[in-house]
Amino acid sequence: MRADATRLILNLLGNQVVWFVAVIAAGRGQAWPGVLAALAFVALHLRSAPRPGDEIRLVVLAVLCGVVVDGVAAWQGWVVYRAATFGSAMAPPWILALWASLAVTAHTGMRSLQPRPWAAALLGGIGGPLAYLAAARGWDAAQFPVPAWRGVCWLAIAWAMALPLLLGVARRQVTRSALR
Repeated sequence: MRADATRLILNLLGNQVVWFVAVIAAGRGQAWPGVLAALAFVALHLRSAPRPGDEIRLVVLAVLCGVVVDGVAAWQGWVVYRAATFGSAMAPPWILALWASLAVTAHTGMRSLQPRPWAAALLGGIGGPLAYLAAARGWDAAQFPVPAWRGVCWLAIAWAMALPLLLGVARRQVTRSALR
């Protein structure tokens, strides 16, 4: 297997492991296992990243997206997160850790979506809410108060904007790096 294919598989697999650790722990009322798993995954990724500075900027941007997307959802009461360490009206640390973990897939696991913003919007708009619903129904890591459609719609719209944003920034980083 080529080194690029191995890196791609490990990148996507690592992100999924972080998701499971964070969601299962949050469902048990614990925020920090997910945070620690994400920190380890991001740190390992940065060690082998060709442009660690670009990766760090994407992580910061992704966490800021999480602060907005999940902060609005929590503040409005559209999504109620378990293990809400900083209060129920803010995005919990474990969900922000998931955003950080997702960010380091932008140059590797999701690289093929960089030039396809509509595909990224579609994936974000469908996959984002489905991941939250899986976390809610499978592990009780979150709840969607009635009427649940408000939270699901918010997540669909927000993720349909956030994922193309992150991948667009990643694409500009690659372009800028190639011009140097």
